[in-house]
Amino acid sequence: MKIAFSLAAAILLLACSNRNNSEIFVVDGKAIRGYDAVAFHLDHKAVTGNSAYTHNWKGADWQFSSQAYLDSFKRNPDKYAPKYGGYCAYGTAEGHKAPTETETWMVKEGKLYFNYNIEVKQIWLKDQQGYIIKADKLWPKIKDDEL
Repeated sequence: MKIAFSLAAAILLLACSNRNNSEIFVVDGKAIRGYDAVAFHLDHKAVTGNSAYTHNWKGADWQFSSQAYLDSFKRNPDKYAPKYGGYCAYGTAEGHKAPTETETWMVKEGKLYFNYNIEVKQIWLKDQQGYIIKADKLWPKIKDDEL
């Protein structure tokens, strides 16, 4: 419990030090650090997108590894885009936005999730369904808040 509190405090401090009112987690103008959102679902791995296959959605540039994946995203972005705009699923359940690392990705029941880091992902996995329920309730209230 002490570790969970320390991690939550660290996330909160980091969140307070960075400002981003975007609904989508963006690094260097790219959604989800430039990774292909469709590939997580279809290839079951993290695949770096190619700037030749870029689509702007919700104010962020989404990159894809192929024209086919770009077209799939354009047809149904809500199917492929990560929950909570790519922000930390655990952080969202705790009521705030937090940045994420790509290696924390997970697809569960057709939805893509990320977490702040591997340690936070381990906490999230202990009650994943409970955190998803909390985050789903809180996300509409915090999605436009500044990070």
